[in-house]
Amino acid sequence: MSETKYKIVKNWIKSKILDGTFLPSQKIKSETELMEQFNVSRHTVRLALGELVSEGWLYKKQGSGTYVSDLSLKQDHKPHIHKKSVAIITTYISDYIFPSIIRGAESVLSQEGYQVSLFSTNNNHESERKFLEIILSQRFDGIIVEPTKSAISNPNINYYLNLEALGIPYIMINAYYDALDPISILVNDEKGGFLQTEHLIKNGHRNIIGFFKTDDMQGTKRMKGFLNAHRYYGIPINPANIITYNTEQKFTKPAEILDSILDKKDRPTGIVCYNDELAVKLLDVIRNKGLQIPKDLSIVGFDDSFLAEVSEVKLTTITHPKSEMGKLAARMIIEMIEKRRSPKTKEVKLESYVFEPELVIRNSTKDLVKVENPRGE
Repeated sequence: MSETKYKIVKNWIKSKILDGTFLPSQKIKSETELMEQFNVSRHTVRLALGELVSEGWLYKKQGSGTYVSDLSLKQDHKPHIHKKSVAIITTYISDYIFPSIIRGAESVLSQEGYQVSLFSTNNNHESERKFLEIILSQRFDGIIVEPTKSAISNPNINYYLNLEALGIPYIMINAYYDALDPISILVNDEKGGFLQTEHLIKNGHRNIIGFFKTDDMQGTKRMKGFLNAHRYYGIPINPANIITYNTEQKFTKPAEILDSILDKKDRPTGIVCYNDELAVKLLDVIRNKGLQIPKDLSIVGFDDSFLAEVSEVKLTTITHPKSEMGKLAARMIIEMIEKRRSPKTKEVKLESYVFEPELVIRNSTKDLVKVENPRGE
């Protein structure tokens, strides 16, 4: 029990150092204050402080108190040996489009002699915090980050500010935290959502339902494109046709809502999906209702993932650069690292990059105009 208590104290102090709350040379709380805060004995506090001092996080001044060490001077590597290292944080690692992004980045980084460490947050802020603490502790040279729940307020902003204070460069991919305004590599998600919807509208669809995951920036942008396409073509927007959900609901809410919608007489003729992963899941719902794609219903995905072609229905979808995004992120982070190591080199200002998406037409959508007027009259 005593060990658990001292680790709680130790980890709390360490977190405050890593997120920049406790600054270098700052005096931390006294032993008595820590005892009262955590309701522990002096022995427990001294054990926690002792380990942090021996590990280089804190230092003591005789008769004065305990102070924060300068993290920028803390070295975990062996003397005179520097292993070039980059961390890649993604929301997911092993499925969907993420392996392609990671492989693209790794191919460039390994060629340049960098060791790559992978971290997956599962789109969870607490996991992101833990990984940022590991990265700060181990002093990686640079970080490629896919933000966690990028459309909502992030509790880990302090960690990114501390990375900046320590001069550790990072790049954000697929989305970014607006408050930080970082260098980022994105897809034009708003245009992608517009193209998805425009394709259905041009094919005569007027009752179109859209599913968007709105705790990520990509979803809010794609929804904006969906709405703008309706406005551009003068198609009235039915608010009931806009279905939003979050990460925790992605395996349940969209399918449940579509199941109830398909029971109605005035069911939609077209579906715009947040991504291919969702489209494939909704295909099961449609199939269970005895409906066929595209005969009874048209559906458009996003990301042009492997799922778009392996399913029995080949999905019309929107392109995503995947491997190219990973490669570009790797090249940019290497440039930022090298610039930091050699500040006298000619300064080349790096800027964020946006990939422009394209529509890939397969056989999951139906042209209602040709059906209603087969002779084109």
